Amino acid sequence: DRVRHWTTLNEPWVVMDGGYMEGGLAPGHRNVYEAPYAAHHLLLAHAAGVEAIRAEGGRDVQAGLVVNLEPKYAATGSDADRQAAARADAYMNHIFLDPVLKGEYPQALVELFGPAWPEILQEDLVRIAAPLDFVGINYYTRAVVADAPDVPFYRYRRVPQPQHVHTLMDWEVHAPAFADLLRAVRDRYPNVPPLYITENGSAFYEPPHALATPHPDPLRQRYLRDHLRAVGEAIADGVDVRGYFAWSLLDNYEWAQGFSKPFGLVHVDRDTLERTVKESARYYRRVIETNGEALAD
Repeated sequence: DRVRHWTTLNEPWVVMDGGYMEGGLAPGHRNVYEAPYAAHHLLLAHAAGVEAIRAEGGRDVQAGLVVNLEPKYAATGSDADRQAAARADAYMNHIFLDPVLKGEYPQALVELFGPAWPEILQEDLVRIAAPLDFVGINYYTRAVVADAPDVPFYRYRRVPQPQHVHTLMDWEVHAPAFADLLRAVRDRYPNVPPLYITENGSAFYEPPHALATPHPDPLRQRYLRDHLRAVGEAIADGVDVRGYFAWSLLDNYEWAQGFSKPFGLVHVDRDTLERTVKESARYYRRVIETNGEALAD
């Protein structure tokens, strides 16, 4: 009764893609016919969750959905690469937000899935598009893609960007794409409710035992600085961002990656579980204490 902000689902795209399309996550299926059904039923579960929150919570309880988004950039200015970026954008970034905020699936998805696309009931879309109080966005990286007719289903492939720093997840560090993404959400969905950055962070190599107190992690500190600056840029451009949550407080268990990808602001010793504050945590605290003024440093 003291919780005022509720999210129905976190990263439904990961469930759909990892669990039913690529098979790297539970339940480990790889079936182009199952993936769109999984997506649609995740959205029906979201709709049922919103209905339950509204019924139980009263007027001052807020309901939202959290999606992980990854802006797509065409590798070149060719029509083929631009179309590949549009397909990738629809598959990852529009598959959940379009039904929720526009009451429809993007036509690009219907064309992409072809005969695997299921029949969608209009009454389902009405339930799914019930108004929300906020949308949570998880952002980590961008993708540069090129047309690839030989790649089954997707017909695009990622183009490596070796000139930039990459995290242990092999994700390119590119903070300007974060501001681009927030503006794109605002522009595509004129009725979008307030946004929260519900996850944003980076995993870099950490020794199993802390080196000092505080534990040095300059790459993470720079990642935080640059991405918080990008959020500030988007806010200055009129994007309604209400809050930011760094991922994550502690080095923790990351899905199928186990403990091998440390995202934490606090180091956790692999053997003793001793916790040591990192430099990035102290920096993040200064940003909060100064209401963002420390970002200019």
